[in-house]
Amino acid sequence: MTHTDAAVKTSAAPAWRRINWRDYVVYIGFAVVFLFFAVTQGSNGFLTTSNLTNIVIQTAPITIMAVGLVFVLAAGEIDLSIGSVVALSALVGAVTLRETDSMLLGVAAGLAAGAAVGLVNGVFVTLVRLPSFLVTLATMGAVAGLAREVTGLQSVPVSNDAFLSFFGQGEILGIPGLVLWSVAAAVVGYLVLRQTRYGAHTLAIGDNVAAARVSGIKVIRVKIMVLMGSAMCAALAGLLYAGRLQGARYTLGEADLMSVIAAVIVGGTSLFGGKGSIVGAVLGSLLMGMLNNGLILAGLSVSQQMMARGAIILVAVSLSLRERRS
Repeated sequence: MTHTDAAVKTSAAPAWRRINWRDYVVYIGFAVVFLFFAVTQGSNGFLTTSNLTNIVIQTAPITIMAVGLVFVLAAGEIDLSIGSVVALSALVGAVTLRETDSMLLGVAAGLAAGAAVGLVNGVFVTLVRLPSFLVTLATMGAVAGLAREVTGLQSVPVSNDAFLSFFGQGEILGIPGLVLWSVAAAVVGYLVLRQTRYGAHTLAIGDNVAAARVSGIKVIRVKIMVLMGSAMCAALAGLLYAGRLQGARYTLGEADLMSVIAAVIVGGTSLFGGKGSIVGAVLGSLLMGMLNNGLILAGLSVSQQMMARGAIILVAVSLSLRERRS
């Protein structure tokens, strides 16, 4: 068959066969899961306004970390240290608040801790040229140990009213602050990825790093920036945890990595770089939150919820690999 014949055959194929269904997995999955729990758990309060709002509130840290991870994966890298950064940043911020009673200093200290971890990751990935998987795996363990060392395995309460209002249970016009944080992260992430040169460079590097370097893109700088951005998103998530829970502990964020990766991959971001979706990642995080909520209402244990998240990641990775082969 000639190239012309193949082209004619492709153009003659039904429209539904030419659709890349991989791009719509998160939307279909969100609708299916919502309808399933609406039918099976509607009598247990799944559809109540308070429960649906609670899903968005509880997934706010996951949503913010997912936005940061989209840039990392889109650039062809991975960040496994975000869960540990959550705990470290929350503890550093809480200790600073306790010692100074200054929200500004507490927030700055927490974000600076995240930025420092991201910078270390970026330097080792770009200048030492180690795989990001190994680098962030190492910093994940090192940062987790540091978080335990900071307070000697002790929780740190947070009582600063301004901090608790801004990062915790505060509201604006009746809208919970954590919901607004999620919306803000999604809007900023979308605009940066789709409307700025930095976003375009990130996607170009993930698609073909050699071509990006030849075209004049500063690959090293962009990769350091995406890893620092991911770590700072994790640091912000840690501050949100500290505000909502009115305290910080070294266990914060330790179970979040799987949920964040699942949200981003299910949302349509490629594991191999060159493609990212902020909207998909946000819907993916809400999907994970809705799944956890529905399983809790159904009486499933935490271990069963973890198995469900693992199955979702396996399916999402399989779809991503299939798309790359095609």
